[in-house]
Amino acid sequence: MERDDIAELLGRVALHDRAAFSLIYKRYAAKLFAICIRILKDRNDAEEALQDVFVKVWQKAGSYTGDGANASAWLAAVARYHCIDRLRARKPRGDRLDAAAELPDLGLDPESHAVLRSEGARIDSCLEALDPDRAKAVRQAYVDGMSYQELAESFAVPLNTMRTWLRRSLLKLRECMDGNARPEQG
Repeated sequence: MERDDIAELLGRVALHDRAAFSLIYKRYAAKLFAICIRILKDRNDAEEALQDVFVKVWQKAGSYTGDGANASAWLAAVARYHCIDRLRARKPRGDRLDAAAELPDLGLDPESHAVLRSEGARIDSCLEALDPDRAKAVRQAYVDGMSYQELAESFAVPLNTMRTWLRRSLLKLRECMDGNARPEQG
């Protein structure tokens, strides 16, 4: 299928053309199902997700504004983001953060556990040195797994501004962590 043909089908779906929707389903259901099952790792959940993805395609086909070259990538992104949202919804975030706060038993001795806790405290301390919005964005990006787009929308800033915030914040964290590094006594 030509790339322009996919974009044309999406345009027809935006006009609620059922035949075009049927063609997209026939040509992309297997590929999108593979994405769903790879992310969700459960066949039943992936089947449900695939149905939801095609509902979204039907509803949001009009939001596709690409040049035709990215139509199949747009379909894959709809599936990928939907599956990621399903993963996030499986478990409340508070439970994830509580579980993440506990150190797993890695077979480490007490000294190694103490070092890990100390590193965690250093990271927390460095995060507190950041502007509160920047620290919150870093946590949401790298602990909660939010995308740059989701963060930009959440903070009501342009996408490139969010990328800049995160890049600069990570540089400041690196500087802080390097500055807090203790040289070994020799």
